[in-house]
Amino acid sequence: MKLTNEFSYPGTLKILALMMSATVLSACGSGESQNTQSAATDQSTTNQSNESAESNGDDSGSDPSDTSDEGDQVSNNPDETNTLPGWILSSEAESAAVMLDDSGQPAQVNVQAVSAIEQSGQGYTVVMASGMPDYQVVIDEAVLTSLSSRPRANSDFATGSPDVAIGDVVEFGQDIGYNSNTSCALDAGQGYWPPGPVCPEVMDKTGTFPNQPAQTSETCETGLGSVGFWVNGTSVYNWGDGQSYNNEGVWQTLAPVAEQYDVDVCGGHAAQGDYHHHYYSSCLADMVGDTGMGHSPIYGYAADGYAIYGPWEAQGQLAISSWEVRDYSASEATGCSDGARSCVLNDQYDVSQGTRTVSSGPGFSAVVRTLSNNELVAENGYYKEDFYWNTALTAQGGNYLDQYNGHSDSERGYHYHVTAREENGKLIPAFPYTVGDRFAGELQSNALTSCGGRLPGGPGRG
Repeated sequence: MKLTNEFSYPGTLKILALMMSATVLSACGSGESQNTQSAATDQSTTNQSNESAESNGDDSGSDPSDTSDEGDQVSNNPDETNTLPGWILSSEAESAAVMLDDSGQPAQVNVQAVSAIEQSGQGYTVVMASGMPDYQVVIDEAVLTSLSSRPRANSDFATGSPDVAIGDVVEFGQDIGYNSNTSCALDAGQGYWPPGPVCPEVMDKTGTFPNQPAQTSETCETGLGSVGFWVNGTSVYNWGDGQSYNNEGVWQTLAPVAEQYDVDVCGGHAAQGDYHHHYYSSCLADMVGDTGMGHSPIYGYAADGYAIYGPWEAQGQLAISSWEVRDYSASEATGCSDGARSCVLNDQYDVSQGTRTVSSGPGFSAVVRTLSNNELVAENGYYKEDFYWNTALTAQGGNYLDQYNGHSDSERGYHYHVTAREENGKLIPAFPYTVGDRFAGELQSNALTSCGGRLPGGPGRG
């Protein structure tokens, strides 16, 4: 079961952010890499070759806290180090069809190398990647209609409409007619990205992930920038875009909502050259073979080492975020005296701590302008402060996740989920989307980020 992402414009949060139909979901993928994952072995600093792995259903999971795994990704020998399975390697130095590197050569795609190292008695997996995915999208009627019906299509596209036709296969970075940012070179992304975001760069990124992550006893906020790697070597970002209402730092906008017209047809874009996804991408789902017929496979790894699985907990059952939209009614514990955005929770993790008065945010029917000059309705759920963690939901267990957007099971140990809800056959990204506002695990000194976040790119940026 493959579903699209959907948001709303204006009035609800349901308009199609990725502009893709169910047909496209089964057609977008990674060329020869589609449905192929590989894993590191237990050989220190050894580059790996691609290995086929079955990533559908319940047999795809792994427990990042133990030393075993199923399938042919890593050995089942419990004495061997778990080197974090699932990475999609660029077999035979596969290169992008469009995107170029700094020397003008086709950029290498997906992950270039995975190796195992040991430092101070701790095993780590080191992942080297260019930050370039190998996505392809087949244009069908639904995609074309969605692109053409953008609210600013007349100015977003050079000719007022997308330069694609039904049946076209769009490579990552291929010109489809957008008036892209001037940072996009003519032969390296110009026309593929909507106006506003910069074009991605070949980042030559390195991420180091502990093989046996440990729960943290401290509060460690994820912050801006990369909070992990997806299995194709692109960056995982959290909910934030670094913007707030009137730049007052109070009502912080949610990137998956405010930037819904700033992403490509795979739901990604770049910040300071770093290509990333803030939320579920159907193109990534297709790469890892997530059909919704069982527990989702691994989509990526957070900087603390815990795996990030896709949205499905089991066939037809989604993992459920325990973060809920506030009721602003004066009579409610999460509300304000005037029923409007005039107060914030003292602690979004504990509503019993009450509220405090702040500079008022926009009304729930007010129209706000985004950085790309699109206008959206700031309805309840537009800002991070509109949410709180409902401990009662987490306490139910089962499909409900914890405050970090993760949970444990006997097969996979502790792990995060990409979260979404299903509505009318569509997947609608659900806050906090990937890793929560805080890491569940302890960040090692060699992690790709630190508590509070780093600038996009992180260590090893080229």
